[in-house]
Amino acid sequence: MYDARTLRAKSKHGRQKHGETLKDHSLTTMHRGGTVTTRIGRVCVLPEKFAVWVKLACLLHDPGKAAHGFQIQIGNTGQPAKEWGERHEVLSLGFLPTILSALPKEEILWIAAGVVTHHRCITGDGGQRPPLLPIYVHDSIEEFAARFGPLDAEALRDLAAWLHTTAVSSGLIPSGPTPALTPDTLIRDAHTLFGELMDRWEWELTPEEEADGLAAVMLQGAVTMADRMASAHTPIHTRHPLTSAYRQQLETRLAANGYRLRPHQLAAADISGHVIIRAWTGSGKTEAVLLWALRNLAEMTEAGQGTPRIFYLLPYLAAINAMVRRLEEDLQAEGQIGVSHSRAASYYLSRALADECTVKAEALAAARKSLAQENATRLFRELIRVGTPYQPLRGTLAGPAHSAVLADTANSLFILDELHAYDPKRLGMILATMAFWEHIGGRFGIVSATLPDVLQDAIRHTLKQPSHLVQPPEDTAFPKRHRLAVRPHALRSDSAIAEMEARLEAGEALLVVANNRPTARALYQRLATTARRIHGHRDAAIMLHSRYRRDHRATIENRIRDRYKNGQTARLGGLLVATQTVEVSLDVDFDTIHTACAPMDALCQRFGRVNRSGTRPPADVIVHAPQYIPRKREHGLFADGVYPQAPVSLAWDILQRYDGNVIDEAVITSWLNKIYDPAGTWGKTWRAELEQSKEKFTEAFLTWTEPFKDRSKLRKDFDAMFDGQEVILATDRDEYAERLATDNGRRPGRLLAEDLLIPVAGNIAAPWDEKLKVGVINADYDEENGLGEIRN
Repeated sequence: MYDARTLRAKSKHGRQKHGETLKDHSLTTMHRGGTVTTRIGRVCVLPEKFAVWVKLACLLHDPGKAAHGFQIQIGNTGQPAKEWGERHEVLSLGFLPTILSALPKEEILWIAAGVVTHHRCITGDGGQRPPLLPIYVHDSIEEFAARFGPLDAEALRDLAAWLHTTAVSSGLIPSGPTPALTPDTLIRDAHTLFGELMDRWEWELTPEEEADGLAAVMLQGAVTMADRMASAHTPIHTRHPLTSAYRQQLETRLAANGYRLRPHQLAAADISGHVIIRAWTGSGKTEAVLLWALRNLAEMTEAGQGTPRIFYLLPYLAAINAMVRRLEEDLQAEGQIGVSHSRAASYYLSRALADECTVKAEALAAARKSLAQENATRLFRELIRVGTPYQPLRGTLAGPAHSAVLADTANSLFILDELHAYDPKRLGMILATMAFWEHIGGRFGIVSATLPDVLQDAIRHTLKQPSHLVQPPEDTAFPKRHRLAVRPHALRSDSAIAEMEARLEAGEALLVVANNRPTARALYQRLATTARRIHGHRDAAIMLHSRYRRDHRATIENRIRDRYKNGQTARLGGLLVATQTVEVSLDVDFDTIHTACAPMDALCQRFGRVNRSGTRPPADVIVHAPQYIPRKREHGLFADGVYPQAPVSLAWDILQRYDGNVIDEAVITSWLNKIYDPAGTWGKTWRAELEQSKEKFTEAFLTWTEPFKDRSKLRKDFDAMFDGQEVILATDRDEYAERLATDNGRRPGRLLAEDLLIPVAGNIAAPWDEKLKVGVINADYDEENGLGEIRN
């Protein structure tokens, strides 16, 4: 039929004359398995021989592709290619007893688990990929043989000898005589070993055996990660962008501007283990947490914990994109910082198209490059990744699709910026996963300008190891950046608008923040003409909220940065009307803010966009009385239909008592402690919801008594925890279809089409277009104002 040298693991792709050989792919995957285990390092809760098992499972994950039916499927015979319909990984099991005969049976079973699960789960209700158990469990040996035959005896013998020699020469098994493997032995051993694996993993483990369940999922994850890396032929970063030179470079940069490291930065640099950094906006928290990461990176590497990945996790998309650019600049690491969020490819595309090229061929080339960068991140190339917490959290879905993400978080450093920005439900999920990440070797740097004591207590209650608090010394003079003013009328009132117009007439850079989009749109319509009349430029009035097309939003954010970037010597007046999207990590600076009342922590973030560096006299931060309205299908009242009444009402009571005072982050932290007081009604409600969310998420996603059960149905539950969907406008349907068809409908075309997507609330019943696979809405929309009334 053919010899082992012509057995192939892949069909030919693109301009290739032939697909990759089975031996080449097996060897590459084994080497990638070594890369994975070296990078992860020693995880104390995993078996001592875990790394060896991973590499052997990688070497032996695909020899079942030697079956003639598979070779026909990939077009490696003279016959027309056709679907085989069997699982090569099940047949691969038959090689293990012969190749690994020198190993104890228990180790062979562990390696077999890594081999058989790298594409499919073992048990479960089934989904797009039915689990393995119901496919083969009832087969007799004769039925099993009929499925996988015919097999070429000479090719099998040659392949088995090569696999054994490779394993011995790689130091993975003891040396010994070259084994002989026949088709009958292969079938018998595969059938027997499959049955033994089913006996081991079909039934739920006891709580005492859960450590085995975790090891099984991590083994599956390491093998699938290595297999993906090998198939993609993607180069993997081995040199960390955060090097020992960072501190000296930082000190040199500061000295050039007449500064030196602040006390809290020096303190963070000396912390081993978890740290909570609480310091005012603009005080160098990012530098402090990077100095902390530098120390802990070195310690963990020295302790055999591999090469820790750094996950810099932020709440909002705009903040993520800005942080990538900042880290690339500060660490002198252009192209070495990964973007890990649901819109990563769109982010890379917006950067690639920064020259505003409109030629379709250039756009397509940019899209292909963007996807290559996104896929590299997905294939775990970069050692520093910036994203939302929800991407690494997806690893808890486990299975062949997500267990690699889970394994990659072992022995990692997690920087969580603005943790207070999450509601208690999502915060509970994050804290639950933090406990798991700590269990597999993780360390945490929590960074915030305002972190109430109750949240610090929740973090410390979650983690087993101590969390050290770092903040400026008690005698530190916090910058007096803001003067508080409260107004008894609503943000949309005629009195409020008159005051805002006076600010604009005075030439100020005015930030107006509404709690909901209709209010923002209404204010923008009233004020934009005035701002443009005064300054004579279109960008003198800009609006930002969450309901823009992706491409339009990227353009708006660039316009905002260009006009109001912090530190610009030539300050420009004008107007930005925004919603909560402006709260986190946009490095912009305004003269004054008018904002609707909101929870105190949100208000603090809004204030942080005014007199950002504290180099000017205290600037006015003006808060307008809250307006409470009901929300559909929910009890109680909500500020502007967005925030629960209780924390907003508490914030308003405090603000009224301090009307006219100069304030700083220190006093705001004391206000937050009053609002979240565990003895108070809201404090109790907040903590109860947080703990309930932690418990539910742990039970559903962080138990490992059924490690190889299909969790695909849990994916819907996971996604349901995060409101939102993306749709297109009916008027963009033809353009969307045309873009989808670009590049013969492959992924670059889909990326170009995604620029037309608009995020909407999860409860919007957008009609589904089955052909385009997207919701379509009939709505008012324009590039300046974004999404208006939805008519269907």
